[in-house]
Amino acid sequence: MRIVALLFLFISLIYGETTLKIATYNIENLFDLKNGQNRYGEYIPNSKSNWNLKNYRIKLQNIARVIKDIDADIIALQEVGSLEALKDLRTTLTQGGLYYKYYKIADKKNTNIKVAILSKIPILYSKEVSVTSSYIYRNILETKFNINGKDLYIFVNHWKSKAGPESMRIVSAKALKKRVEEIGYEKNIILVGDFNSDYEEYIKFIKKREHNDTNGKTAINHVLKSIKQNQKASYVKYIKDNFYNLWYDVEVADRYSYIFRGKKEALDNILISQSLLNKKDISYINSTASNFDAKYLFKKKNIYRWQLSRGNIQKHKGKGYSDHLAVTAKFFVK
Repeated sequence: MRIVALLFLFISLIYGETTLKIATYNIENLFDLKNGQNRYGEYIPNSKSNWNLKNYRIKLQNIARVIKDIDADIIALQEVGSLEALKDLRTTLTQGGLYYKYYKIADKKNTNIKVAILSKIPILYSKEVSVTSSYIYRNILETKFNINGKDLYIFVNHWKSKAGPESMRIVSAKALKKRVEEIGYEKNIILVGDFNSDYEEYIKFIKKREHNDTNGKTAINHVLKSIKQNQKASYVKYIKDNFYNLWYDVEVADRYSYIFRGKKEALDNILISQSLLNKKDISYINSTASNFDAKYLFKKKNIYRWQLSRGNIQKHKGKGYSDHLAVTAKFFVK
């Protein structure tokens, strides 16, 4: 993979192309220290849970370490508590030598956690795609970029967790699909985020009867049409109005971003429109999709998530990162 990456770098230097790295990362409940905001009980500032300035700074530093090591040009984030928390993370990154000049958050709806984006590249515009008016559903963040004269749309998602049935994720998928249809499937579109869905959810779904209230239909595979292109990127054939899930371009053993009760799951996804496979203006670089699995992000066989004590009152220990791994991919912009 390193040889392939070096080859693409050499070609880009000759032909003046730009290499773009995009990532998505669920940073697990990054709440600020302001009172009065909608948040979980263990994140009430300066309470018995020890969510205080010391632990907040440690959390910021730890998440910033991961983002700095990834060093993406554009990184989508999930579970950001507020604009204030996003700005504090951005400041911490700047102090560490990584500067994201541009940033947006979907905060029109007062949900506990929100999606956001950090970018080194100017954002032409951002808007929130409303799923429903209910606070059960988080808004989707739509952003548009223009790189070397080429338009690129990125949609940041955080769908309902597996605490809810598949019909709830389908609601989000349909809202996303409707907006994609308005833009046009032929455009350069990337769907990223925590979909709480596996890249082959339709297969795993068969055994999860408590989630199946849709007669086997899944949001990520059926609504977004990512069910047919299940090969490596170099073998994929064009299928109109479909999205290609980049997990298929990763070795099977590495297709995960989450571990639940010892089982690896791929809840975080990067899906791309067909135009990003055709090697024309903006295109995915084959074999560059990956989870970010640095050794320090693991404790024994589990992901080293942010640590809370057990008991009636959960207390922050000031250790750990997130319960998810980031997912990354690279693209050429001619």
